Amino acid sequence: MSETSYRLATYATSDGTPRAGIVVDDRIVDVFSSVLDVLRSWREFSPKLKQIARATRRSDSLQGAIPLSSVRLLAPILHPGAIFCAGANYKDHVLEMSRALNLPPEPDPHELGLKPWHFIKLSAQCVRATGSSIALPAYSSKVDWEAEIVVVMGRECRNVGIGEALDYVAGLTIANDLSARDHLKREGISAESPFKFDWVSQKCFDGALPLGPWICPLDEAGDTGNLRIRLWVNEELMQDSSSSNLIFSMAEQISHLSTRLTLMPGDVIATGTPAGCGAARGRFLKAGDRVRIWVQNIGELTTDFT
Repeated sequence: MSETSYRLATYATSDGTPRAGIVVDDRIVDVFSSVLDVLRSWREFSPKLKQIARATRRSDSLQGAIPLSSVRLLAPILHPGAIFCAGANYKDHVLEMSRALNLPPEPDPHELGLKPWHFIKLSAQCVRATGSSIALPAYSSKVDWEAEIVVVMGRECRNVGIGEALDYVAGLTIANDLSARDHLKREGISAESPFKFDWVSQKCFDGALPLGPWICPLDEAGDTGNLRIRLWVNEELMQDSSSSNLIFSMAEQISHLSTRLTLMPGDVIATGTPAGCGAARGRFLKAGDRVRIWVQNIGELTTDFT
């Protein structure tokens, strides 16, 4: 880890007020009123945050530095402007689900001329911090886990090419894209109907997107095409893969989305989940479970369920 290394976080002050801070080793330094404000001026703030990180390491008594163990971390972006979630975007996950459904393996979407496919989650209702306790929705008995690497936008972009797409990214974080598998389709609607899907019930219940613990700046994340991602339920390893299994890369997803609408600082893109979800096992979350997600170079996200 370099002398200027840090992680961008949102934490609660002693009176509960959310503030932006940077995590430097075992301390957090207050930097601004909100992470979203930092992201809106990312090119200006980024070098300054590196300078603060260096100064923090060189001083044991820097004013404003707080022991990390004494603060409560909130979701790194309390209310992302937009949350895009990639569907069916890991090779191992698509193969796993094809086997579970007794279907032939699907061809690479690139060979068919297909584009990345995303759905949208709500912000305030779905996003929760690391360490949160989330009540499973009463209407579902098949809530599934989905470990995901999340792109955090740091610049406004529209119609950007794949080669330049990552230039618009501030950093990466982690999400658990929770899914109510028993509410994918509306009851009583024909399987052939274009109105059969129930995206709200399946994807948008309260607490459906644990997010965090912080944002790792992109230039500290390493090779975005080869980050290891793992998920445990009650310390039993369920997902163990790498972003090398992404079908559409992070850059491809950003580029495609930017042709549909303008991506803004603070928007986030959950880039897909690998093999190991509960649906393929016939196993789902229950009250008392703890889920832990680790992504190489980024950190760890934990959630308890009630």
